[in-house]
Amino acid sequence: MSSLGFDFAPDVRPLAARMRPTCLSQYIGQSHILNQQQPLYKAIEAGRCHSLIVWGPPGVGKTTIAEVIAYHAQAELTQLSAVTSGVKEIREAVVEAKGRLVQGRRTLLFVDEVHRFNKSQQDAFLPHIEDGTFIFIGATTENPSFALNNAILSRTRVYTLKALSQDELVTVLTRALEQDEQLKHLSINISPKALNALAQASSGDARKALNLLEQAIDLAEHQDQQVVIDSKVLEHVLPSHLAKYDKGGDIFYDLISAFHKSVRGSSPDAALYWYCRILAGGGDPLYVARRLLAIATEDIGNADPRAMQVALNAWDIYQRVGPSEGERAIAQATIYLASAAKSNAVYMAFNQAKQDAMSDPDFEVPAHLRNAPTTLMKELGYGEEYRYAHNEAGAFAAGENYFPEQVKDRQYYHPSDRGLEKQIKSKLEYLQQQNQQSDTKRYKDD
Repeated sequence: MSSLGFDFAPDVRPLAARMRPTCLSQYIGQSHILNQQQPLYKAIEAGRCHSLIVWGPPGVGKTTIAEVIAYHAQAELTQLSAVTSGVKEIREAVVEAKGRLVQGRRTLLFVDEVHRFNKSQQDAFLPHIEDGTFIFIGATTENPSFALNNAILSRTRVYTLKALSQDELVTVLTRALEQDEQLKHLSINISPKALNALAQASSGDARKALNLLEQAIDLAEHQDQQVVIDSKVLEHVLPSHLAKYDKGGDIFYDLISAFHKSVRGSSPDAALYWYCRILAGGGDPLYVARRLLAIATEDIGNADPRAMQVALNAWDIYQRVGPSEGERAIAQATIYLASAAKSNAVYMAFNQAKQDAMSDPDFEVPAHLRNAPTTLMKELGYGEEYRYAHNEAGAFAAGENYFPEQVKDRQYYHPSDRGLEKQIKSKLEYLQQQNQQSDTKRYKDD
């Protein structure tokens, strides 16, 4: 017996560490890749697993998957973190793995935050993945398509992990209460409602859920092995909701994408919701204002040209009066743009014209459209036969061509039947009729 009175060393690890699964039967979540009928489940269970990348938010089981695979493959688990490791640590891990291989033992190399390694560091793994020195598992919270180089992606399989559902998190918490060696000896009184509150506050993160449960147990009153977790305890454990928002990361782009699509889809309520989610997470309101200006030209265009001015005014108000009123101005612009008539005709026309300008030969500007500031240019016919529109009936020179002759029949802008563009379309159709009548008259005269 030790001098402290214990005949064993107490497990001082956090609850989340104590409850980490060691085999497939204990793993909760990710049923889309790890139910018993899935190929990955069968491969892990059989102890034969390929190198892979696991991509997902924190607390969904990325590290655990590596430990479970190592257990079933009877492989030695070596862990590196790209935050604290470099090429030196990679080389040491390779040497150790090769030594085990000679002895007939397998190694699983798990690299956390693998996206933080630069290209040369990522490349250092490639030959050893190929020759089977180790099973390689990289974990990342960033999109592998952008965060990892193509060489390592071509040698691994990417699996996307999802945030755990409310029911899955409740299962995680219940299992901890029933199976953890330290908790199961306590009489913990916690209602299903309280368990659901802890799960909901965890936003799909199992580690966070277990940490919150542990905090609740620590804060609750302990009397004769009785632990009561009531609403008063939860008020201290769950003082406020901290929104998920990783500036520059996937969640950032997901929220902005949802915002843009809601405005484009004419759903002012959803657009306002996503805008407030961005604000709650500490996002920059002016980024939203900039996105509104993009929406005004991409998704609204001439269906409601006022949208552009509304978005500009919101930006200007924010800069003039600050966040409080400025955020409200951006909210007003959001609702206006979401409610406005939609047309991407300008966006489509501009993109097609840009593409043609890049790919077409350099057609000469027709002589009648050229400027003629000098006598020589006038003698060369520059500006000759140009028809000044204001001198024509209705200020329109019917039949005039403003394109290079080779592409005179092109049409880029196809107005929609919505908003102001409906009137623009009607006018352009009228002008087109005037052009056709002029061409017919000219043909008859010839």
